[in-house]
Amino acid sequence: MNKLLVAGIGLAGLIGGPALAADMRPPPPPVALFTWSGAYVGVNLGSGWRQPVDFVTTMPSCTDFTTCFIVDPDTGLASALGTGRSTRASGATGGFQAGYNYQFGAAVAGVELDWEYFKRTSSLGPSAGLTSDITGPGRPFFQAPLLVSNEVASTWLATIRGRLGFAWDRLLLYGTGGVAFTDVRYTQTVTTSLLITGATVVNVVTETKSGVTVGGGAEYALWNNLTLRAEYLYAQFTGVSGTSVLQFQNFSNPVAGSTGNLHDHIVRVGLNYKFGYGGSY
Repeated sequence: MNKLLVAGIGLAGLIGGPALAADMRPPPPPVALFTWSGAYVGVNLGSGWRQPVDFVTTMPSCTDFTTCFIVDPDTGLASALGTGRSTRASGATGGFQAGYNYQFGAAVAGVELDWEYFKRTSSLGPSAGLTSDITGPGRPFFQAPLLVSNEVASTWLATIRGRLGFAWDRLLLYGTGGVAFTDVRYTQTVTTSLLITGATVVNVVTETKSGVTVGGGAEYALWNNLTLRAEYLYAQFTGVSGTSVLQFQNFSNPVAGSTGNLHDHIVRVGLNYKFGYGGSY
C-alpha cells in the first residue's frame, strides 16, 4: 500500500512539475515605447535666398561751387542712381543644430539652437550717369561719368527657437519660432572723374544683427536614435545705414546710404542623433 502511494506521488510530480515550472517563469520585459523626449545633435544641408533689397542713396542738395564737389542737379542724379531694388540673392546652406524635446501625450515641446553657413549678396549697380555741363570758380566746362553702387552681404545665420508639435508615433509635425542672428556688411561706393582726377568714396558698415524667425517642419524617426527632418525657416532683420563724405581737395559732399529690412528664407533637410529612445509617455 505504501509503495503504491509513493508511486502515485512520484507520478503526479512528473506530470505537474513542468507545468508548475512554466508558471514560475518571469514575465517578458515590457516593450519600450518610442518617445521624442531627450537631447539631440545633428547636421543639416539646404538652400536659401534673400528677397530683393531696397537701397536708398541720399546726396543733399548743394548749389555752392566753392564748397561742394558735386552741385545741383547732379546731387539729385547721384541720389537717383543709388536708389532702387536689387535682384534676389541665393546660396547653399549647411550647418549643425542641437536641442532638447519633451513629449507629453501626443504633444512635443522643445528648444533648439543652430548655426548655418549661408552666404548671400544683394547688389544694385554700379549705375552710371553723366554730370551736367557746369562752370564755376576754378571749374572747366565739361561732363564726367558718375557711378553709384550699393551692396549688402551676409555669410552666416544662427537661431535660438522654441518648437511645438504633435507626434504620431515616429512622425512629428511641428512649428518653430524665436530669435535669429546674422552678420551684415553694407558697402556703398560713389565715384566720379569730374575735374579729371575725380574722387571716390566707399562707405562700409559692418554689423551683427538680431531679428525674428518662424517656420515649421516634419521629422521622422528612422531608428530609435536617428531622425530625419525637412524644415523651412523665415528670418527678418532690420536694415543698415551709414554716412560718408565724397572729398576732393577743399570740395566735399556728404553721402548717406541705407537698406530696407532684410528677409531671408531657408529650406533644408537635417539628420539628428537622439540620446535615449525608450520610456513611457
